[in-house]
Amino acid sequence: MFTASCLCEGIQLRLLAPLNPIYICHCKQCQKAQGAAFAAITQVEIKDMQVVKGENLLQSYFATPNKKRVFCKQCGSPVYSARLDKPDVVRLRAGLINESVDVNVVSHAYVNSKAFWHVIGDQAPQYPEALPSIN
Repeated sequence: MFTASCLCEGIQLRLLAPLNPIYICHCKQCQKAQGAAFAAITQVEIKDMQVVKGENLLQSYFATPNKKRVFCKQCGSPVYSARLDKPDVVRLRAGLINESVDVNVVSHAYVNSKAFWHVIGDQAPQYPEALPSIN
């Protein structure tokens, strides 16, 4: 079992299933939302994620009509994104996981939009645009 928390630890999560692989998204929206070169995400089924503390701190922002980005309204940490057309899963930000993560990065999406100053340094497949399996 894994746990996850935001920067201020006001939001604390418990993950009840093994972690899925990590996907990296280099799209401009993820860059803006993370304040970084990319978002590192792991897909989690809603049934496998418990909010242990801080449900009242979860704030949503709809980046597009179908996709919300959920963050801590106290510290601003991005927590997950969710699509309305896929209500059973969220894309948890992998950096929130407290324990050592035992899964690898399996792909990079939107590399056509990647930050020019970031060099991808692993051997995971790279896709110019979206990954059909999670987007």
